[in-house]
Amino acid sequence: MIIIGITGTLGAGKGTVVEFLTRYYGFVHFSVRAFISRELEHRGIPVNRDTLTALANEMRAKNSPSYIIEELFIEAAQQDKNCIIESIRTPGEIEALRSNPAFFLLAVDADPRIRFNRVRKRNSETDKVSFTTFINNEQREMHSNDPNKQNLAECIRQADYVIENNGSLEELHEKTADFLKFIKHRNH
Repeated sequence: MIIIGITGTLGAGKGTVVEFLTRYYGFVHFSVRAFISRELEHRGIPVNRDTLTALANEMRAKNSPSYIIEELFIEAAQQDKNCIIESIRTPGEIEALRSNPAFFLLAVDADPRIRFNRVRKRNSETDKVSFTTFINNEQREMHSNDPNKQNLAECIRQADYVIENNGSLEELHEKTADFLKFIKHRNH
């Protein structure tokens, strides 16, 4: 069993990588966003980037910096199949997952303007923002000394493999397949 954690910048293509791995390689997907969204809905709180971030930070502060990921990992481990956990946002989450030798961290990044155009096209409730707001949201999540808050820059730095996704969908699929070859090589 392989467990892939995926991290990266906003709109970089993490969801597209997940879709590719689930559709063509049979990975089972576990989503931090879905986990937090369910809790927001349970509490009757609107789902948006600010509420998602605030609740995630609250859950981490109350339980542990890796709480959400550990909950998803428990679900993933019960599958006895290759799994992908999206999206890793704190170094504490990585540390908790690194205790499993079958864990690999993939980071996806792309040019900011390309990423902004992608999020505008997907048009989810958290993506209806200006370019300035988009960059400000990302900067808020890039660095933190608080272990309960997002630190994407450090997560990307700790990745086993980084995909730069500035090209076509086919190129992203090729790079993802190359990542799987990297995992296979590392496991032997």
